[in-house]
Amino acid sequence: MSGLLALLDDVAGIAKVAAASVDDVAAQATKAGAKAAGALIDDAAVTPKYVHGFAPARELPIVGKIALGSIRNKLLILLPLALILSSFAPWAITPLLMLGGAYLCFEGAEKIWHLFHPSEDHGSDETAGGKQNSAHLEEKKVKGAVKTDFILSAEIMTIALSALPEGDPIWMEAITLALVAVGITALVYGGVAIIVKADDVGLWLAENAKLSGTRAFGRGILHFMPVFMKALLIVGTAAMIWVGGNILLHGIAELGFPAPYDWIHHQAETVSEHVGESLKGLVSWAVTAFFDGIFGLVFGLVLMIPLATFVIKPVFGLFSKKGAA
Repeated sequence: MSGLLALLDDVAGIAKVAAASVDDVAAQATKAGAKAAGALIDDAAVTPKYVHGFAPARELPIVGKIALGSIRNKLLILLPLALILSSFAPWAITPLLMLGGAYLCFEGAEKIWHLFHPSEDHGSDETAGGKQNSAHLEEKKVKGAVKTDFILSAEIMTIALSALPEGDPIWMEAITLALVAVGITALVYGGVAIIVKADDVGLWLAENAKLSGTRAFGRGILHFMPVFMKALLIVGTAAMIWVGGNILLHGIAELGFPAPYDWIHHQAETVSEHVGESLKGLVSWAVTAFFDGIFGLVFGLVLMIPLATFVIKPVFGLFSKKGAA
């Protein structure tokens, strides 16, 4: 009998440890996911353009295909790579983060550049779409979206990995990153599904609702969604530049050049001293985000756009021509 009680006591102890581990995993997944918020906002802002021009009946299936490709990217490719990095090359995490941060700065700066210097060629895809087989065009759009998602997902997973405490067993890291991958994918593409169908819901309510107030609500959705999409694009671009600049500044500090990071931190502390205690955290964050964003924008405009235009694209073009030959 005493042996049975001892066994039950051990089982209870193991259950407590397991419960604590589950709590730790959930807490770490939440923290890691929050750190990746900038890339997450951009992912949600970018994806709706891939369903533009398709029949309403195809919008949700296309979002579903992109979401499936995204979860495959995260779980089958990026998660194993993240665990390999964590186990065998933790020194590579900061440079890889900085590479992703540089990409975010480039993407954000390029969007701002094209705002003032719009290109002549966009819209051609939609024009050609009427002559192409719709299934082929859909497949092409989904592949393009999944490729874009892979880059953003790589950044999300690397940020999440960097947020995990050192010394955790590999199984806990794996479960935490898997939770981040599934949770972020569900959040992003659930939000995208709501966004792309909001117009249809508003139109149906405006035309078919029995109550005048409900019809007015439907018309309000129709008027609100274009404004919301523009706001989402602005927030997504700002988040990319801010997060990219923040990642680069942290990386530069970790590599032995802390002066820019320390200067921004000092400015945030100085400004926050002039506000009430309840606003100090918010003001400090806003000042830090402002200077991180300025750094990210300048980095993207001055370095990344010229590098991509005059070095990376010509090199890729040269290799693609050789491959075709």
